[in-house]
Amino acid sequence: MKRLFIGLSLLLATSSSLWAFTQETFSIPSDRLPKPMDVTVIAPDAAKADASATFPTVYLLNGFSGNNTAWYTSTDTKLGEYADKYGMIFVMPNGMDSWYWDSPKNPKMQMESFIIKELVPTIDKKYPTKQDRSQRAITGLSMGGHGAMWLAIRHDDIFGNVGSMSGGVDIRPFPNNWKMKEWLGERDSNKELWDSMTVINLVPSLKDKQLNITFDCGVDDFFAKVNNNLHEAMVEAKIPHDYTSRPGAHTHEYWRNSLAYHLLFFDRSFRNVK
Repeated sequence: MKRLFIGLSLLLATSSSLWAFTQETFSIPSDRLPKPMDVTVIAPDAAKADASATFPTVYLLNGFSGNNTAWYTSTDTKLGEYADKYGMIFVMPNGMDSWYWDSPKNPKMQMESFIIKELVPTIDKKYPTKQDRSQRAITGLSMGGHGAMWLAIRHDDIFGNVGSMSGGVDIRPFPNNWKMKEWLGERDSNKELWDSMTVINLVPSLKDKQLNITFDCGVDDFFAKVNNNLHEAMVEAKIPHDYTSRPGAHTHEYWRNSLAYHLLFFDRSFRNVK
């Protein structure tokens, strides 16, 4: 019995040392936002072991009412294990219910400009990132899925890989939801603006871009139809992409499963696996 106890203790010690990622939260003050941006970063253990090593980066955007803690507290507590497994750095900003736009109505909510001009440079300076678009990915859930697509399509010089999970990729059917009219004004009196700020209407611009795209949505999700429509628009425009419609609703359980597929997709792209 004593020998078994010693062996079990050794096994537990060995297992716990397999995942030695680091996690840090810090704030970035910005005139573009109503308050300092809280950002959580998870880096793989290998970043400590080899000071000369660099790693691809995955930006994870939270949904409406979430913040920089949502991904690793509510959706997937195994992010650190993924960081070590794939050798990726995960960056989680606080979306501040912004839909990740530069609001035309509110000069203090310029989230798109903050992420592109302040957040990405800060991360590249602070962490051992591979500083090339091919080694950056961005994905998110719900509002964050919209934000990931919006940012990557408009800034494909920064992001070469993009995903969306249950994304609100066409905002127009939801004019009274999730603070959107706070940033864009009422839909019916700002129709052209709403048309210009929705992801599905960016599809024609994808013909001139080289983005690796994956997105998915559960069949029981209230965003299922707009995601199916985005897929059909990309097929019609002959835009290469991966799209999955699988069982599930707008839940953390669904996104936890979805994240595993997105990280595998990004890993293959980072390693240039055909």
